[in-house]
Amino acid sequence: MQKSIKRIFDFIFALLALIALMPLWIVIAVWILVTSPGGIFFRQKRTGYNGNVFELLKFRSMYINDEADEEQSTEHDRRITAVGRMLRRTSLDELPQLINVLKGDMSIIGPRPHMLKHTEYYSKLIPDYMRRHEMRPGLTGLAQVKGFRGPTPRVEDMAKRVEADLEYIDKFSLWLDMKIFFLTIWKMLTFRL
Repeated sequence: MQKSIKRIFDFIFALLALIALMPLWIVIAVWILVTSPGGIFFRQKRTGYNGNVFELLKFRSMYINDEADEEQSTEHDRRITAVGRMLRRTSLDELPQLINVLKGDMSIIGPRPHMLKHTEYYSKLIPDYMRRHEMRPGLTGLAQVKGFRGPTPRVEDMAKRVEADLEYIDKFSLWLDMKIFFLTIWKMLTFRL
């Protein structure tokens, strides 16, 4: 029952957010197009619910490059545009994932989806890694509000993220989703996500 309510909330929230944020989308889209050649969106295949592959959307925050599907970004990555740096800092680059939520590929709250390469690599190194896919991936999750976001240069960094993801799955409730949702908003407003 809770998972059905979660899906209904996801759909309604994503639809209303898309409508309300459309003026911001237009500003970001124009800003991206004016400041760097290439399209507005970055598309990347990610591992989703039950291990199914889907195409994740983001606002493009990097110059077009051949390493985007292979190499995780770093803090001072030269591939990131000036606009992209601001979008990433405020997590506004993630807004197009509301479309993924509407389509049912993602949820508002859940484990963040990883690149296919990372799924293949870390599933061999971290016990229970594949359990992350027992729920739809989210725009944000327990790992992110606990501070486990961004680059994972060491296996231990990813292991901490996975541990938080599995804690979320094991303790899932609508109350926990609301707590994560409001913590995410707070961190976005204070630029601490």
